[in-house]
Amino acid sequence: MEVQALLITFREALEALLIVGIITSYLKRVGHREYTKYVWLGAALAVAASVGVAMLFQLVFTGFAAMGSETYLKIGIMVISALLLTQMVFWMAEHSRDMKKSVEGKMDQFVTAGNVAGMVIHSFLVVLREGVETVFFFAAITHGNIGAAMQGWGAATGVAIAAFVSYFFFKGTMRIPLKTFFKVTGAFIVLIAAGLLVQAISMMQDIGLIGSVMPHVYDLTWLLPEHPIDYEHYVRDHGVAPVFSGEVGVFLKALFGYSSMPSLEEMIAYIGYFVVIYLLVTSRHGQQSGKQEQQSAALEEQTKRVM
Repeated sequence: MEVQALLITFREALEALLIVGIITSYLKRVGHREYTKYVWLGAALAVAASVGVAMLFQLVFTGFAAMGSETYLKIGIMVISALLLTQMVFWMAEHSRDMKKSVEGKMDQFVTAGNVAGMVIHSFLVVLREGVETVFFFAAITHGNIGAAMQGWGAATGVAIAAFVSYFFFKGTMRIPLKTFFKVTGAFIVLIAAGLLVQAISMMQDIGLIGSVMPHVYDLTWLLPEHPIDYEHYVRDHGVAPVFSGEVGVFLKALFGYSSMPSLEEMIAYIGYFVVIYLLVTSRHGQQSGKQEQQSAALEEQTKRVM
């Protein structure tokens, strides 16, 4: 859970800090440093609002638990989180290149109009979006115990690393293309999303919400048990210990959705998820290549007319 929290918090905090950093850097560059305090005010209000959302979400989850419906809520959160994580990766991959230009253009409009409220609201919404997403993802990876994720070392470390990267990025000492950077971190986020989807299917099968054609396609408990309890049971039943500890299995399950005895449906969902991701990536790449070819052809035609 802690590694998941670290990756998610790092990704969300970095995105928020980069946008806020772009805004404040732009204001300083155009000679309107006095407006930066309003940007940070909006960001601070958003952090406070995100904590409020976390408390409200926890209250709702506790209410579902009291009604005996928390399992259904957990499943819903996992599925929605998997979709949101996937969408977040693709959105950032598409907009990271033009993020700076887009943000500066909007701030230029606020500065020209002297719209202080607009600056506060804009930074508030930017940070709040990341905060709400983080709360939702924390609920998914902890099965509803949001406080545990917020208080753990993973979340704090993720924020610290994001602040470190942002600081050196804007100081000019870190030369990493944003598009490449988000592609690398996006790959890990996609793995987490796939794991959440598979865990949701496993929970639905456990409660009988869906059936299974083949409950156990294979059994790797002898190699890597899914949980310390499975490790102990294997030793008890076979008299020998599995190759790897159950603690390793817990870690891989939390991070990537590992299962030592997956059902056929879990395997199909896991493989199918990556097939869909591959098709989406190749489709977007083809569209971008087509646009570039059209732009090149138009530029060439324009050049011929001038000559």
